[in-house]
Amino acid sequence: MLELAGIIILGILAQWTAWRFKIPAILPLILIGLAVGPLATLYTEDATKLIQPRFNGETGLFPGESLFYFVSLAISVILFEGGLTLKRAEILNTGPVIGKLISVAVLITFIGGGIAAHFIFDFSWEVSLLFSALIIVTGPTVITPILRNIPLKKDVSSILKWEGILIDPIGALFAVLVFEFISANAGGEFTMVALKEFGKIVLFGFSFGFSFAHALAFLITKKIIPHYLLNVFTLAAVLGVFVLSEAFAHESGLLAVVVMGMVMGNMKLPNLKELLYFKESLSVLLISILFILLAANINMEDLYLIYTWKTAALFAVVVLVLRPLGVFASTAGSTLKLNEKLFISWVGPRGIVAAGIASLFGTKLANEGVPGAEYITPLVFMIVLGTVLLNATTARLFAKIVGVFLKQSEGIMIVGASKFSRLIAKYLKEQGRSVVLIDTNKSNIRTAKDEGLDAKVADVYSDALLDDIEYNNIGYLLALTGNSQINDYAIDRFGKLYGENGAFRIVHSSEISNPNENPDAGLFSSTDDYVNLMEVARHHGEIHEIELSSKEHFRGLLEITKTDPDIVPLFIRGNKKINLIPSTATEVEVESGNLLVYMGKKIVEQKSGEVTMEESL
Repeated sequence: MLELAGIIILGILAQWTAWRFKIPAILPLILIGLAVGPLATLYTEDATKLIQPRFNGETGLFPGESLFYFVSLAISVILFEGGLTLKRAEILNTGPVIGKLISVAVLITFIGGGIAAHFIFDFSWEVSLLFSALIIVTGPTVITPILRNIPLKKDVSSILKWEGILIDPIGALFAVLVFEFISANAGGEFTMVALKEFGKIVLFGFSFGFSFAHALAFLITKKIIPHYLLNVFTLAAVLGVFVLSEAFAHESGLLAVVVMGMVMGNMKLPNLKELLYFKESLSVLLISILFILLAANINMEDLYLIYTWKTAALFAVVVLVLRPLGVFASTAGSTLKLNEKLFISWVGPRGIVAAGIASLFGTKLANEGVPGAEYITPLVFMIVLGTVLLNATTARLFAKIVGVFLKQSEGIMIVGASKFSRLIAKYLKEQGRSVVLIDTNKSNIRTAKDEGLDAKVADVYSDALLDDIEYNNIGYLLALTGNSQINDYAIDRFGKLYGENGAFRIVHSSEISNPNENPDAGLFSSTDDYVNLMEVARHHGEIHEIELSSKEHFRGLLEITKTDPDIVPLFIRGNKKINLIPSTATEVEVESGNLLVYMGKKIVEQKSGEVTMEESL
């Protein structure tokens, strides 16, 4: 009882440590597992492990085959959750570079890793290719903590983010298929019998996964399952599909749940987001338990197996040869610069799925007597730990060395994607600025995307915005929603993270009546709230520029905007800079030749100096 409770407590503490120090959770989990497992035999009086998952196959927390059963079921839930996150539309919209990274680079790693393992360790081709299939998988849970505090161009961070998200389930599926091909062969020569067994595995895996995904989706859509049972019913269904598929074709269960997750993830289910949150929370708990168990189950003899120069040579080939080769082949002909390609080549940490599947497959094949299978688990763990440690400690420094580290974040995040927000975003984009719009209104986001803007459905009350490495280049935050509470909350919560150079909001309607109470974060004008901005955008939906001759000229025009409700001052542009106009407008630097950027009726200056406005519509 003490050991079981200890695993859960240590696992959650490891997750908290990872969150607190912004490191991948797999790092403390595996280190804790090794510390209470094989390394404990070096410092305990009786030379035993503090946590003994399985001892001589007879005793321990999980005696006999129960450890493998638990690991199999846990991995099935984790892979199902991974499958749910894989969207067909996302693959189609990610661009050619990411498409090649999850295809061309995967093949290079698979073939190159297999050749390297075969000739360095003298493994059979089957074991070598299984090893290479396992090290394909990276993941967002590893990439995100490493890159979270490194300001990068959006192109670079976006490529690394989407590679991690997409390759996670694809790589897992790839590894499962390779393992099942080896299992069908059972360690002998590949014969027609082995190929038939493999075909049966693939057939039942895809059939059960596809069929039960649609069956479960039907039950959810028709509301046959009560809302309070939805999550646990789905969990039971996933475990049931895994076991059922295994009964019809041994080793087809993992394939079935991956396919089931992918199919359901691409359906329009009413409660999919809620289902994802539950599965994510469950996966965190399972991963916390799983990796301490798997690391603790490794013996010192397994570690001694890889205590050789061959391990260092294989690690060097994977990190310094295969990863750069895959990246450069995938980015050939792209707009990425050489330094950006070098940085993407350097950052390639292997993730949780790789280590989890490696433990399961390696142990199963070792029990079946496949020569060299005993190396798979410790070798993959070494690759995972090595790449995570290497990238976590050197990624920031390497970014500075190759010149992809942004000294100042100039990107702009606009909260709210209404009509006037889109007008402002479009203008800023035309001036070469990186702009992203976020909103909970899907219609607004869809319209923004149709207008060629970068936009995303997101909620400022969600933690998802805190972990999105695509926003590492954001340095300005503009809260432009019609809800004053949301604007204030956005500034308070994300001001430090995304407002490095400034966090601003439009003034509240209650602040217009008393200009003396205008906040420091007030934006554009002390007389224009959300309602007036929307009216101006609706009736005069254009942004204009007028050249300024002096600061006095600027102040005169500003007074005109205060008296005319159909004109809103936005920015001062000049010397390749765009400065926001605060609602107080007292500290704006203006030079002769600068441009006043404003929205609304066009200001016309006559040669006589008289100022007129276009007629109202």
